[in-house]
Amino acid sequence: MKPALSFSPVARVLHWLMAVLILSMLFIGIFMASSLGPSYHRLVSLHRPLGIAILVLALLRLTYRLRHAPPPLPNDLPAVLKLAAKGSHILLYALMIALPLVGWGMLSAGGYPIPLWGNAVLLPPILPHNPAVWSWLRSIHTVLAFTLFGLVLAHIGAALFHGLIRRDGVLQSMTGRKTLL
Repeated sequence: MKPALSFSPVARVLHWLMAVLILSMLFIGIFMASSLGPSYHRLVSLHRPLGIAILVLALLRLTYRLRHAPPPLPNDLPAVLKLAAKGSHILLYALMIALPLVGWGMLSAGGYPIPLWGNAVLLPPILPHNPAVWSWLRSIHTVLAFTLFGLVLAHIGAALFHGLIRRDGVLQSMTGRKTLL
């Protein structure tokens, strides 16, 4: 498979759609954790379908990426930065898939129904009811969410590093623009 010079329109749309969903989800999660009463339930009703949407899109995106090589990183990029880029992308994909699955498993283990969009669609439980597993998965979900948040910040920092400091075309290959400003 020959790498392209820039990301395809499909890859760009998936990237930016997921970026919006993931940032929304992270902030909804933060507000959910600090809310009580009716606002908590409204946030939860947003959190669940967004998580499933992220899971589905992450699987589609991973499948697409395995079939369509991303553009190569610049030749003059130090090997340690190339390794960091590859490792961070693997971790991003792992977290985009693991977090929704852990959340789904957590709700299943807690014995909670998992409605999407009201009660129109109910997800089946993927784990049996077990309060100890629920507690463990809740902790794991929180740790993974903070890990994803940190990784997203690092990803944004790396994109800005490529776009504003190195000016090497990496950021432009994902935006589809020739220049940033």
